[in-house]
Amino acid sequence: MSSHAPGPELLGTRLRHLLELLDGDVAAVHADLGLSGVRPRFVPVVRALASAGPSSIRDLARTTGVTHSAASQTVARMAEEGLVSLAPGQDGRQRIVHLTAKAESLLPVLNAEWAATAQAAAEFEAELSFPLSRLVGEALDALHRRPMRRRIAEAAPHLLPHRPEEDTPAPRAGRGSPPQGASGPGS
Repeated sequence: MSSHAPGPELLGTRLRHLLELLDGDVAAVHADLGLSGVRPRFVPVVRALASAGPSSIRDLARTTGVTHSAASQTVARMAEEGLVSLAPGQDGRQRIVHLTAKAESLLPVLNAEWAATAQAAAEFEAELSFPLSRLVGEALDALHRRPMRRRIAEAAPHLLPHRPEEDTPAPRAGRGSPPQGASGPGS
């Protein structure tokens, strides 16, 4: 093992660790506030639904800046916790997500936590040499233009087979920087 600081070769590992630290502390605040069953990733969805009203999973994905699959998984977990309910949309394929009375009763404390987390995140970013939120947005944009698999294949053409779909940019899951108020600094 080398004694130098980890570089790009450990980027994914270090990003997961950073996310664990951020989300872990937000989850600890939720526990301190008695918000049993509320995960950090739920709060942007609750806030989006409180603001826009019942929404499709596709709309929630777009609003919170995640993939449809990630939004669907989050909504499923939220339904298990009794925070949302699902109803069929106009065409049988669409599901409309509604806040439950339980989630609505949590809005005052979730909004206060959101504001405190946003302030703490701004203070955290002020300690850094470059705003992390801006860097994450730039990183997401770069990976949408040229996904990591393609970059690996280009670095070692003999290692992976070429895929024709790699000749076009990756589909966008959401903007690099989610809309204001869409996802929290620790979420």
